Amino acid sequence: MNTQKWHGHATSTVTSVARAAVAVVGCTALALAVTGPSAQAQGRDLARQTLPAGDGWASYGTGTTGGAKADAEHVHTVSTWAEFKAALAADGDAPKIIKVKGTIDAVSEGCDAFAAEGYDFDAYLTKYAPETWGLDTDLSAEPDDSPEGLRRISAAAQDKAIKVNIPSNTTIIGVGRNAAIKGAGLQIKGVDNVIVRNIAFESPIDCFPQWDPTDGDKGNWNSEYDTAVVHGSTHVWIDHNTFTDGSHPDSAAPTYFGMLYQQHDGELDIVKGADHVTASWNVFADHDKTILVGNSDSESTAAGDRGKLKVTFHHNLFSNLVERAPRVRFGQVDSYNNHFVANDDYGYSFGIGKESQLVAEHNAFTLPEGISAAKVLKRWNVSPLTAADNTVNGVVTDLIAVHNAEIPAETLESGAGWTPTLRTKVDPVKAVPAIVDHRAGAGNAC
Repeated sequence: MNTQKWHGHATSTVTSVARAAVAVVGCTALALAVTGPSAQAQGRDLARQTLPAGDGWASYGTGTTGGAKADAEHVHTVSTWAEFKAALAADGDAPKIIKVKGTIDAVSEGCDAFAAEGYDFDAYLTKYAPETWGLDTDLSAEPDDSPEGLRRISAAAQDKAIKVNIPSNTTIIGVGRNAAIKGAGLQIKGVDNVIVRNIAFESPIDCFPQWDPTDGDKGNWNSEYDTAVVHGSTHVWIDHNTFTDGSHPDSAAPTYFGMLYQQHDGELDIVKGADHVTASWNVFADHDKTILVGNSDSESTAAGDRGKLKVTFHHNLFSNLVERAPRVRFGQVDSYNNHFVANDDYGYSFGIGKESQLVAEHNAFTLPEGISAAKVLKRWNVSPLTAADNTVNGVVTDLIAVHNAEIPAETLESGAGWTPTLRTKVDPVKAVPAIVDHRAGAGNAC
């Protein structure tokens, strides 16, 4: 059988941004946050660390402890995809710790393992080529024995294989500096109290993207699978992880029907009424559509999102991304002390969406020559935001004023209407690049 031309999944080393020296500064708060009477003595045990008080929205209310209270029977060390899935499925919502050792590959057998009998990508390209199929009719009515039908069946097999549900009261922690998970989609869905730390994630590829002739005036390839989705869940701490496209970057993807054969979706999506999330000290690198907070403007979705989607991003490195770092709808999002490093493919960092209440302060932006600071903010809807004490290439810059001066047709309003209080140490903005670049990412948790 002939599947897609580009879906290599060879083992690769984690991007170098996650290999900086371990930093001990700033670990005291974590040491004191470990549960139990000997908290300080156990402070170096990453598996039992909990989110410090006041550390972003995930510390609100009951806080986030993950599986810190797990007994010995509920501590699992895993090194294969099968072991990882089994550990997650065991014992329901009882507190559990899952230690990831080495590299776990959810697609170790390659995309062909999911392909339905008879599926052939060349046949797919022949059948739906715009010059024969046109651009007016989508493929939803195609029967199961058609190339599109066989693609749907293949996609369903991959979906079942690579997605895993994370239960409540769980800590997933990488062992040492080389823990990685490749090709998986973590579903933190409808649960409470989850910690994910110290893991290098290689984004899953969609082995079977769908061609939609009606998407835009040229048609487009649409893909599934986010690396991690926080869906309707509360109290989630995502810390010291690295998210990249690894061995399959978009730059290596071919074009079919004149459009990029896109096999990636998001790296971290926080959607469907999710609430009280902190993402700290992560690296998000070399990706297109990176993070969504709120996934739709529709009124049916809005009813469940209003008053929720409270998320904190701090001390993250956003490197060589195109867009969505994050794109925000509805939520009260606090983004401070992050470093954004752009390349020539840069689209924007902060997407200002429907009823969003973004506070973006004390962040550093490193932009290449020819990329204006006006691009940092992108207005999708009229929603006021606070953007103070941010630097662009080392110079304090009023991001709203620059945007409005250069893009007057998309005027932004100042004043998000709320003031974040759940912050620990706020570093001077001019120190942020050096601090974040050397301490963020997998392998640097302490």
